[in-house]
Amino acid sequence: MAAHVLVVDDDEAIRTTLRRNLAYEGYRVTIAADGDEALRQIRDEAPDLAVLDIMMPRLDGLEVVRRLREADERLPVILLTARDAVPDRVSGLESGADDYLVKPFAFDELLARIRVRLRRHEPDAARELRFADLSLDTAAREARRGDRPIALTTTEYELLRLFLQHPRHVLTRSQIYERVWGYEFVGESKVIEVYVGYLRDKLEAAGEPRLIQTVRGAGYVLREGG
Repeated sequence: MAAHVLVVDDDEAIRTTLRRNLAYEGYRVTIAADGDEALRQIRDEAPDLAVLDIMMPRLDGLEVVRRLREADERLPVILLTARDAVPDRVSGLESGADDYLVKPFAFDELLARIRVRLRRHEPDAARELRFADLSLDTAAREARRGDRPIALTTTEYELLRLFLQHPRHVLTRSQIYERVWGYEFVGESKVIEVYVGYLRDKLEAAGEPRLIQTVRGAGYVLREGG
């Protein structure tokens, strides 16, 4: 069955162009003109991925993403925006979005990022990943620390899965950025540190020992002990 992509933009020309081009690539495409309409459509029939403009009337794209994440909706979201400053990119990712693309963009780049996000939401061959007392059920997308369940956003899940797929291996910031966010590291973004912090808070919420260790000058590693 063709993947269902929701395109949300208040610019009719962009909506029409993306719907036509994505349909040509074999996707089932629905459109929305603003954030309120997007949330209604998602409630009625959840798509497999949303391409979401940030600057929209009434309810902007960042607020849509925040509401989705507050409702524990793990829908993959790619944000579109004319803002290209690093702080704007960080704000977009910190809102809970999975990716960020600056207008004007090449359709082929958007298409590649859609394929990456959809591929990353396919079931893993290994149903459960484990390290120490930490486990991740990749079919149910559920994490546990011992018997304690841990709720994860989409990006937190992808980051934790990456660590669990490479225990005791030091992962550089560039590797993490490319494998979790799907593109090369840019500038002085602190988004990795932010999400590592989110994961640590959740993994250590009951006083458990730290498993995600910082390797100064190199990156991060999943291992026991400091």
